Amino acid sequence: MTTATRLLDELCHLTVQSLESLEPSDHFQVIKLLGEGSYGKVMLAVHKKRGTPMALKFFLRESTSLLSFLREYNLSLAFCTHPSLTSALGIAFSTPSHYVFAQQPCLYGDLYDVIVPEVGLEESHVQGVASQISGALSHLHSLGFVHRDVKPENIFLCDSDCRWVKLGDFGMVKAAGTRVPCVWYSSPYCTPEAEIARKGEEIDLGNSEVDDNGNKPKGDSGKTQRMLVSVDPSTDSWALGILIYAMLMGSLPWSETVSDNTAYKRYLQWSNWEGSALQERGSDQTEDFHQVATQFAAFTPLATCLLKSLLYPQPRLRGRPDEVGRYLGGTWLLDKDVNR
Repeated sequence: MTTATRLLDELCHLTVQSLESLEPSDHFQVIKLLGEGSYGKVMLAVHKKRGTPMALKFFLRESTSLLSFLREYNLSLAFCTHPSLTSALGIAFSTPSHYVFAQQPCLYGDLYDVIVPEVGLEESHVQGVASQISGALSHLHSLGFVHRDVKPENIFLCDSDCRWVKLGDFGMVKAAGTRVPCVWYSSPYCTPEAEIARKGEEIDLGNSEVDDNGNKPKGDSGKTQRMLVSVDPSTDSWALGILIYAMLMGSLPWSETVSDNTAYKRYLQWSNWEGSALQERGSDQTEDFHQVATQFAAFTPLATCLLKSLLYPQPRLRGRPDEVGRYLGGTWLLDKDVNR
């Protein structure tokens, strides 16, 4: 456990003792909805006495534990000092239905809203966002934290030209090395190691006794547990690689990170993950194996090298966010004039 993670725990214990119950309308003038999700909603508001604009993040109490709320609030307040991380403003309270804290407002939506489908963003903007988000992730990693949910919907715009962005939504943040239940979902942002862990769970479940309807007998529910995996910064590297691809192309390289997905399998072959097996099949297949995967054909060698590093299938060999700076400044797309 790092100094930062110990301090976060201490701050949570202190904050819970001073968390007040307030009626938002007594202290804030709510202007409009900025965003919403399964956690709750974010409202643009102005503090009535100070006149300060802020974003109030409302967490549903019925689906949010007090500890997880306090961890997100204190992480954002005490440790998100990087200019591309959203910061809390030192205001936290509760209502009968919500936990609430105030944070810096980002008034121009999120990155998902501005990525043009099948086109992407201007390359200069892509490099700018990549630089800022890699710096934000490097800051979190230096403190011993892993974001675990990097995606366009969690990157917020501070201007209309997409020149200043902030990474937010710290509900999934965990300390590196923490053992957590495996989280797998059908998305290219999901890592290869998560799919491997998911398959392990399926094998475990398959070995459990079930009745004729496929249900586990009563009293057997505690025998099979979710597979635990270690939180690792390489998870953020993978997501950053997928993010850069999405910004450049306006699409995703594959629909889900699973070994039977045709597009992803082709990428594995190209990245030498299955090289030894293919070489045994003859020189013709080996030559084809070295051809660039179709979905990466639009990139220059510079961008190709960056993406292959961030998207390396083995997490221990995956590139780090702080290495992105070496690839900035050069051209990333072969045809800069088409749709750019």
